[in-house]
Amino acid sequence: MQNLPFRQPGRFYRGNLHTHSTDSDGALSPAEVISAYRRNGYDFLAVTDHFRERFGFPITDTREFRDDEFTTILGAELHPPALENGEDWHILAVGLPLDFPPQGPDEDGPAISARARKAGAYVAIAHPHWYSATMNDARSISAAHGVEIFNQTCHMANDRGYGWYMADLLLSEGRRLTAIATDDAHSKDERPDMFGAWVMVKSEKLDPDSLLAALKAGSFYSSQGPMIHDIAISDDRSSVTVETSPVVSVQVCGRAQRTRDVHGRAITSCSLDLDRVQNDHFRVTVIDESGKRAWSNPIWLD
Repeated sequence: MQNLPFRQPGRFYRGNLHTHSTDSDGALSPAEVISAYRRNGYDFLAVTDHFRERFGFPITDTREFRDDEFTTILGAELHPPALENGEDWHILAVGLPLDFPPQGPDEDGPAISARARKAGAYVAIAHPHWYSATMNDARSISAAHGVEIFNQTCHMANDRGYGWYMADLLLSEGRRLTAIATDDAHSKDERPDMFGAWVMVKSEKLDPDSLLAALKAGSFYSSQGPMIHDIAISDDRSSVTVETSPVVSVQVCGRAQRTRDVHGRAITSCSLDLDRVQNDHFRVTVIDESGKRAWSNPIWLD
């Protein structure tokens, strides 16, 4: 429960961790995509271009766009071979150094993700449903800090934007993973993939190192719109209280079918018994009247 961010020092900063530019296959230059997110109320952005040979293995340098009110984190989307179905991997690495070496000829998903983590990155299994990653695939990425549980581009492209199913199965096996929601924005006219999902990171400072440390510590929640103001567990761990912006549904999801839920109109605070989810972990989902969701990270009871 140490990773609950709500009563930790600092403030919440809004950011997108998965974005593409003209340095790979995005439609906007790094300057243009950063400007767009800044205008739309974001505090930080990671431009994570495709780390492929045909694009020159880019780590897009966005340091010049940092100031006291907005910052960037360097990163990339890594594509080593191969899933069980033969597809290349999509592994998100946020916090890479500019001199991160290109992918080696024999480097697979587990190897490059471990190298990215060792280099300081927050590593996430990206959009697993989109390209039918299997549990064996996911298990092999032991360096992952998290799973991309919602991806706006995949949601718009083929209704395969959600990754909670895989995250829940990994959690049930004891993997202590966090959960991120992202845009994966390519900013092209045919698909509205910007400003659809983001992370709210609790940090004392708006700088790359502080944000990255908070991500690795799980000091954040993810959202498509609703705000989670607080999640508090009773001293005897028999109940959880959730405070949010107005929503119509609050759900507590543990292992398998172990869930509790509350429904109504303009709910801003509610308490739910944890008797059915008293095991080792649970997560919270809130849903507003337009169907937009916000998700906590998994909360471990030990």
